[in-house]
Amino acid sequence: MQKKVSFLFGVTLIALGLLALAGNLIIRATGNGFQLGFHAWPIFVVAAGLLFCIPPFLYRDTPGLSGLFIPGLPTLTTGFILFFASLGGHWGIWARLWPLEVISVAAAFVLMTWFMKLPWLMIPASIVGFTGLALQFCAVTGLWSAWAALWTVEPIAVGLPLLVIGIQKKIEGVRLAGIILTGIGVVAFAALSTLLSFLNGVFGLIGPLVVLGLGVYLLLSTLLKKKDGEEVPPAA
Repeated sequence: MQKKVSFLFGVTLIALGLLALAGNLIIRATGNGFQLGFHAWPIFVVAAGLLFCIPPFLYRDTPGLSGLFIPGLPTLTTGFILFFASLGGHWGIWARLWPLEVISVAAAFVLMTWFMKLPWLMIPASIVGFTGLALQFCAVTGLWSAWAALWTVEPIAVGLPLLVIGIQKKIEGVRLAGIILTGIGVVAFAALSTLLSFLNGVFGLIGPLVVLGLGVYLLLSTLLKKKDGEEVPPAA
């Protein structure tokens, strides 16, 4: 126990030292004349995030500790954004990067899925992740009106993990539910992206292409299943 705790704090201090050193080099390169200590205060936020995120890797025999990723990754993300903003004085970056907090929660669920071997956790990971990506797109481009079509990511976000889980676990009902939800989402997105002018061009093609891909999958799945179910005629 003592060795693991020492290792935890050792790794944390090394990461903080490297981060502080990088900040010091950046400050020296820009020649702004400010002291590192004034700008590097976010390393304490990074430290808090690391203290949450490192224990699940040290205690792999306790999968429940992976729940620490839920507070850990958002805290770590906050620390890195604060560190970048503090070094360069670009505090307006929060207007563009705040959806990374949402995406970090999705990443936490993905890690929990891996540590706890619970594929069903991919459902909240997908929902939060797709929502975060849509928010990040709007924050970067300023096209918040795109939510008129981007809301369709929600049924897709539920349907895709159900489809994958149904295929992996060979649960036909779950696979069918995934196909239905994904189909509803992609058809709605295809229709809306065709009608809405601000989603023309590349985004206007995404929906129809996904619909086409889902149709090909359903066709091949049906044909292969029928082929596997055919009875082999008895030999003469």
